[in-house]
Amino acid sequence: MKKTIIDPIDLTVEEIDGLIALADDIMKDRTRYQDVCKHKILGTLFFEPSTRTRLSFESAMLSLGGSVLGFSEASSSSASKGESVMDTVHIVSNYCDIIAMRHPKEGAPLVGSKHCHVPLINAGDGGHNHPTQTLTDLLTIHREKGRLDNMTIGFCGDLKFGRTVHSLLKAMARYENIRMIFISPEELKLPEYLKEDYLDPAHIDYKEVTSLDDVMGELDVLYMTRVQKERFFNEQDYLRLRDTYILDLKKLENAKKDLSILHPLPRVNEITVDVDDDPRAAYFRQAANGRFIRMALILSLLGLDHEVERL
Repeated sequence: MKKTIIDPIDLTVEEIDGLIALADDIMKDRTRYQDVCKHKILGTLFFEPSTRTRLSFESAMLSLGGSVLGFSEASSSSASKGESVMDTVHIVSNYCDIIAMRHPKEGAPLVGSKHCHVPLINAGDGGHNHPTQTLTDLLTIHREKGRLDNMTIGFCGDLKFGRTVHSLLKAMARYENIRMIFISPEELKLPEYLKEDYLDPAHIDYKEVTSLDDVMGELDVLYMTRVQKERFFNEQDYLRLRDTYILDLKKLENAKKDLSILHPLPRVNEITVDVDDDPRAAYFRQAANGRFIRMALILSLLGLDHEVERL
């Protein structure tokens, strides 16, 4: 496995399937893995706010018996003094065994990896990629549906800036018989390069629509996203678009009984709270899965994935 994970396609399908199998094994008996990373240190370099990603990385390392150091915002690092990303990563890699890095600018983790002495994981870079969220999504879909092929997945909301959408579609495009439906307002449509570089070469069957109601009955998986205020330069545009899609129980009346609803979170108002108790709502299970797939990735990148004999 590569030592730098910037994009989900840095991992082969076989490697992803192996990580999912390892995460499943960890979930069966966490105590067997609780000391595998003893004396190992994870550095968390978060130049952008995060709750689930940062805490699940930290929880993953602590659950493996390791330790954590780092910062949760750029203002608490030397970046506030003008230090470059490359220098920050270069220095911190002397103090730890593996790094998880989030940055608001696309490509920053790749730049940082150039002088990094240890494995580096992109924990999200602007609107570009979010590979560990993608692994979380894939683990969740596999656990909910029992497969990663032969399904129709709908992506709804901010498809222009949504790095989780961009990462997941690239990963899913490599599985067999995948159909995709992209649901968004015209202003937040999927970027053309993703269609040209990933969907068209893989001969993915996809369509773009503006109505969620019109396609709800076709979906096996619905991947909801929020309209991201932090990606907009104009607040008026954000306010105009933020309530375009709101998933409630009425909209689910025409959905399949075994639909799986995912959301990378945080949620604002695009899924009403009454949906939370519907068995098709998988987003909180999805968030919980994030710890275990990150445990699997940390073990694999550190070469410790075979330290515990599988059941």
